[in-house]
Amino acid sequence: MAKGTTAMEVRADGVAVITISNPPVNALSFDVIASLQRNYAEALSRNDVKAIVLTGAKGRFCGGFDITAFGKKPKNEKPGSMSIDFLSDIVEDARKPSVAAIDGIALGGGLEVAMVCHARISTPSAQLGLPELQLGIIPGLGGTQRLPRLVGLQKALEMMLTSKAIKGREAHEVGLVDAVTSANELVNTACSWALEIVENKKPWFKSLYRTDRLPDLVEVKDVLKFARVQTKKKAPNVQHPIVCIDVIEEGIVCGPRVGLMKEALSAKMVEQSQTSKSLRHFFFAQRATSKIPNITNIGLTPRKIKKAAIVGGGLMGSGIATVLILNNFKVILKEINEQFLSAGINRVRGNLQSFVRKGQLTKEDCERKFSLLSGVLDYEQFRDADLVVEAVIEDILLKQKIFSDLEKYCHHNCIFATNTSTIDLNLIGQKTGSQDRIVGAHFFSPAHVMPLLEIVRTHQTSLQAIVDLLDMAKKIHKTPIVAGNCTGFAVNRMFFPYGQAASFLVDYGLDVYRIDNVITQFGMPMGPFRLADLVGFGVATATRKQYFQSYPERCYKSMLLLQILLEDNRTGESSRKGFYVYDDKRKASQDPDLRKYIEKSRNMGGVTQDPKVLCYILLCF
Repeated sequence: MAKGTTAMEVRADGVAVITISNPPVNALSFDVIASLQRNYAEALSRNDVKAIVLTGAKGRFCGGFDITAFGKKPKNEKPGSMSIDFLSDIVEDARKPSVAAIDGIALGGGLEVAMVCHARISTPSAQLGLPELQLGIIPGLGGTQRLPRLVGLQKALEMMLTSKAIKGREAHEVGLVDAVTSANELVNTACSWALEIVENKKPWFKSLYRTDRLPDLVEVKDVLKFARVQTKKKAPNVQHPIVCIDVIEEGIVCGPRVGLMKEALSAKMVEQSQTSKSLRHFFFAQRATSKIPNITNIGLTPRKIKKAAIVGGGLMGSGIATVLILNNFKVILKEINEQFLSAGINRVRGNLQSFVRKGQLTKEDCERKFSLLSGVLDYEQFRDADLVVEAVIEDILLKQKIFSDLEKYCHHNCIFATNTSTIDLNLIGQKTGSQDRIVGAHFFSPAHVMPLLEIVRTHQTSLQAIVDLLDMAKKIHKTPIVAGNCTGFAVNRMFFPYGQAASFLVDYGLDVYRIDNVITQFGMPMGPFRLADLVGFGVATATRKQYFQSYPERCYKSMLLLQILLEDNRTGESSRKGFYVYDDKRKASQDPDLRKYIEKSRNMGGVTQDPKVLCYILLCF
């Protein structure tokens, strides 16, 4: 059965409107492409058709090439058959103009098809971008050649290398679209624009051959050289971003037709790489996390969470509050006294202001979202909360007390969630009669930045509570992972041996900073000791204690270094001293004084450094 199609309707004014239809995002499957080619052949051959408008069904233009079709392409497919033979030679070089009418999304191949058209009309909220690099591939339908010619080299590099989409209004400002209009007027405006091109009232632009937005060749070389340096710093172990830059350069220096052929050949090469295969696997795995057998497929409808409450305004609690108000949830933040409450609210404000500094929020949006937050010192305002997230220190007795109190104040459908990273949920809910609504909602630090949300269920947790949290995860743009209940759950059970191995290596002679450097060279954003500083030693110590109790036979029991650092008030980044030292801007620097703490730890622990062991470790590094 055919998957996806296009439909053509010829209007009385002589405009053929071709609509892409392939739910849910109107992807370019092989069937869609074949249908599109047939529609274009017919439209270009008919005498009653003056111009063509390309749009998408149900408020979405096109989400790009169907990723499930990767690896299924005909092996004997000619490179450039789509990008050159059809899009360039037939659509772009046609004697009849095409105009793209863009609503919803125009991503990847969808935007590349739109750029082939002779004009683009968009709604203000439409999202336009080339996110291919996230999948280990490069734009392969002319995007590397046309985007720089439409928006300029620097903006094109930014869009491709970051994979970030821009909205229709910005796309108009930078030259990617020619006009912005409402969704109701979109197709009519595009049709009028196409007819005005026919009547020579609007310019007939072929994107591939525009040069007015390109800098001179000297500047091109400088811009691309800088882009390569920055790309290698950010992603030193992958090649496809550099390949993308090379293809862009080829088109500017040697001409767009040469660039198109290099793009087609390079796209095929990187598509077959292990990096691309791995990133595509990750793409599908990430989307599969919200589909849980016997939970999401049994017809349960998520309940609406109108108001959320957070217990604890520390690093985690303030981060969770931030991500909720960023996504327009009303939030109550509770602390034990005015001083702690003020500090927690200020953390939230600081988090929001960081988005303003980065240009991701306007000052007006910042204030509007901040107004969704209120601070309290008791549970009275928890009575109408639909969700409570406990985010206090890893202390079982304290958590038990909190959950016992929540049961007295919250309504009977309120979900009780804990942000614990390691503690068995059965212990936390031991002193309540509400085990069916107790669930883990483990965010990762910083909660308003990190994309993962670990949802933990016990045997008593209701399926409805899981469905509700999965829905919330979607609304706050987190990737959910549903895990069973045990010490450490899924993520930290995998992560704990990583930290243990790092501690072992230090005890037996390896340098802290060398370990972190090797790990970052490998590709991790930071090493285990820099991460410990970020999270804070209090959390690290508490979680280690839980592991030692639950899995004594599996643990390497060296905690002396952390204890010694804590005794000297070195608690991590929050105190400006941990394994590293931090300046006023929280920039980390190596600390020569760390060696004395390590030597003391080794001496107190009675660690005898065996030269053979150390040699073996050094060889591994």
